[in-house]
Amino acid sequence: MIIINLEGGNNMNANIEMLNYIYKNAQMGQNSINHLLDIVKEDSKFKNLLESQLKEYKNIFNTAEKALTDFGYEAKGTSSIQKFETYMMIDIKTLNNKTPDHVAEMLIQGSTMGVIQITRRLKDYEGSVDKNVQKLAEKLLSTEQHNVEECRKFLGKAFEVTHA
Repeated sequence: MIIINLEGGNNMNANIEMLNYIYKNAQMGQNSINHLLDIVKEDSKFKNLLESQLKEYKNIFNTAEKALTDFGYEAKGTSSIQKFETYMMIDIKTLNNKTPDHVAEMLIQGSTMGVIQITRRLKDYEGSVDKNVQKLAEKLLSTEQHNVEECRKFLGKAFEVTHA
């Protein structure tokens, strides 16, 4: 676990902005995976992967939330409308195909977007944030990259099952 001890100063706003971004991103990951866990019920290996990813997002989320509240800032998460839109998109995309192959593809797309976004944030805030905030952002980046690699293992499984 990364401990964040922010000190006031010129970079305080950058730290808060980065932490809030991390918080929101990890919250979205948790919300999406929790929703998918209700949809994906057949494949225990894939379900275990989702639960492992959920645990990582929770860890990052909790660390960012604690850092924000420790310094008197209220974390700004995703809105109810954003959550609803995410759930609806997941439901639509899984309406006719709930296979691990298809859901893994969806997760890869989401995590790839996450990799792009956190990479941009890291470059935008380079040298402006506390080293521990930087480490937490890098942890989010490595988590997203790891999620892509783990989900790739499930690509093609639907083809094997359907056309065996």
